[in-house]
Amino acid sequence: MLSDVVALMRTGRPLSARVTWRAPWGIAIPARPGSAAFQVVLRGSCWLVPPSGDPVPLNVGDVVFLPHGHGYGLTDSPDRPLEEASCELHEGGALFSTPTIGGTGAETVTIYGSYRMAPGRVHPILGALPELIHLPTTLGRHPELRAAVELLAGEIATRRPGADTVVTSLLDMLQLYILRAWLETVPGMCEHTGWAAALSDPAISQALDAIHRDPAHRWTVASLAARAGLSRAGFARRFTEFVGQPPLTYLTWWRLATAARLLRESDMPVAEVARQVGYGSEFAFGNAFKREYGIAPGRYHRLACDEAKSELVGVRLGA
Repeated sequence: MLSDVVALMRTGRPLSARVTWRAPWGIAIPARPGSAAFQVVLRGSCWLVPPSGDPVPLNVGDVVFLPHGHGYGLTDSPDRPLEEASCELHEGGALFSTPTIGGTGAETVTIYGSYRMAPGRVHPILGALPELIHLPTTLGRHPELRAAVELLAGEIATRRPGADTVVTSLLDMLQLYILRAWLETVPGMCEHTGWAAALSDPAISQALDAIHRDPAHRWTVASLAARAGLSRAGFARRFTEFVGQPPLTYLTWWRLATAARLLRESDMPVAEVARQVGYGSEFAFGNAFKREYGIAPGRYHRLACDEAKSELVGVRLGA
């Protein structure tokens, strides 16, 4: 189910960079509303200056994830004044880059990644995440995450045929492993409400998996409760407590969010999109989609195509 969330949340091209920092250095990365970013330390050490709270020391292998697009700082010393990050980091919006920034002193190497989220429709699991997730390197912990980092670092450092496809897939994989690793580190998940508890609860996770695997199915509270192995009333109460929405409200949200992704990423006719997400008629789907997104699905698709073309031209021109 987490893979569905990752596929749903990203829109457009991600950005990534393997950055070599040489002391002295200190940058302020501005807020990017509607985006999420991560930093991984490959060599050396540095400090992350969060939007609030004390600076966080980072060492080789540490992963930091900032899911809400808030600004932050990265520096070789917590006392150093921060300079605004330049466009040098992104090389005009390219998928990945390998800049060297700073002076001539001690070297630190990081991987930076950033995703743009589907505007206004971020999955609620991200809203439940803290401002900053720090996954310190620990021997034997999260081996999949470490392997994805190494693969990504190699692809960015050595540009080979097909690298664009590989890097994009690895960024999605890294995002998935970060979320999985965080969920494994949340203490007492089953004792609390919220998405961490929902994903760790066997009954509710069964129902969520059913919705995600087959959104077109004519699910009812009773059929989802049967999947969860709970009574209808007990399931509805438990689902709402954990997820924050009643089961059928979440089902509708997921159907329309899935439809929006299909409209953004494919040339599938609107009628087929409607069928894929469980609507019996294009008219009913159009009304539901417009209520949720404020725009007809056909126009949403055209605007998404125009935006994608503009983004691609910007990358080609280095805009």
